[in-house]
Amino acid sequence: MTEAPGDTPGDNEATLETIVSLAKRRGFVFPSAEIYGGFAASYDYGPLGVEMRRQIRDLWWRAMVRERDDVVGIEASIITNPQVWQASGHLDTFHDPMVDCLNCQARLRADQIENNTCPECGAVGQFTDEREFNLMLKTNVGPVADDSSVAYLRPETAQGMFINFENVQTTTRKRLPFGIAQIGKSFRNEITTKQFIFRTREFEQMEMEFFCYPEDSLEWHTYWKKERLRWYYRLGIHPSRLRLRDHTEEELSHYSKATADIEVHYRWGWGELEGIAHRGDFDLSAHATASGKTLSYFDPDRNEHIVPHVIEPAVGVDRIMLTLLFDAYAEETLENGEQRTVLRLAPEVAPAEVAVLPLSRNEKLAPTARRVNDIVGPRFRSQYDDAQSIGRRYRRQDEIGTPLAVTVDFDTIDDDAVTIRDRDTMEQIRVPIAELPDALNRRLEELRPPIPSHDEIDV
Repeated sequence: MTEAPGDTPGDNEATLETIVSLAKRRGFVFPSAEIYGGFAASYDYGPLGVEMRRQIRDLWWRAMVRERDDVVGIEASIITNPQVWQASGHLDTFHDPMVDCLNCQARLRADQIENNTCPECGAVGQFTDEREFNLMLKTNVGPVADDSSVAYLRPETAQGMFINFENVQTTTRKRLPFGIAQIGKSFRNEITTKQFIFRTREFEQMEMEFFCYPEDSLEWHTYWKKERLRWYYRLGIHPSRLRLRDHTEEELSHYSKATADIEVHYRWGWGELEGIAHRGDFDLSAHATASGKTLSYFDPDRNEHIVPHVIEPAVGVDRIMLTLLFDAYAEETLENGEQRTVLRLAPEVAPAEVAVLPLSRNEKLAPTARRVNDIVGPRFRSQYDDAQSIGRRYRRQDEIGTPLAVTVDFDTIDDDAVTIRDRDTMEQIRVPIAELPDALNRRLEELRPPIPSHDEIDV
């Protein structure tokens, strides 16, 4: 187990209830179908949540695909031939152990019950016998709902990449090692859902299957453990909140040589954020056997067919977002005794980088404020806000994580300059409007977290 440098986060962290309240109040996350009483483990993402999730997806895609020449992308269908899930083993083995509490009738995952005590009612030792529960979400395709029309919503995006291995390799002419990446929705009929958006039945995955020579696979597994940990530092997550935990032999899947989890510390303890699995050649071989098609790579240098081994980094957008909200949240008492809530989000993941704030709605300020907004808007993710007092607007932007605020005041009309306010320090500097884009870029660059090299990460 490898922990990042720094102290483990302590009891001064935000509670889950605090994050849920903030997320709804400021428009990050809403309960789905709230006007009808909601729907278990289903959430809708509001204006700020949509922007934040888009940033997370774009940053992942940039790091995994666009900044590399050995990974390409794909978008596979959510509903596919059920034989895919038979070959992959999901129909036979994608189960969780389930029990019912005899006292309160709650249905629970047996492997998550501690001290033989029901987490819902506190009853001790009052459970049914354990039974297996398949996590696949079933549907029917076509006008007749019978056994011949049964299909499944995919429980992971990975299989779409495996069954398209030959198509991608042939069309891109990639040579080993290379990867296939995908971002998309997955669905799992979880027995229990909890911790807000940490575990839901509908979630968005970001996965990459990296195909390599079998003899190099363990080396590549180490490489991707370091590379993925570096990416979370890039997002600004505090190093003390992250650790890398290798699975024990008892935890490993039967086909895996090695698996590691990047875990994050929440208020309730350590939880899996991302898995980096060594899947061997299990998936390609299973689909080749089931389909009768050859899913191998012809190496022109060796003049032989090879079934590559696969390293798979896989993570959910929703868990990353929850982690960022927890990690960035802070409550402060200022020198004047005033309380403020602030999200210290890194600029790259904040819903807005810059807020343009006219001092008031005075009609004399509006034309200049709109001119400033026209300069800022095309260059930065920005918000224009002229409602309520300037102090309230500063606090609102602090609470949603906007790193910089540009204030247009009455002096701006005379000197054609504006004030830039820093979210974290609350310091203010005056700059000419003509120099505003450069000044904002410089400060945002200063706020971006340092990223260690591979040599600086010990796994």
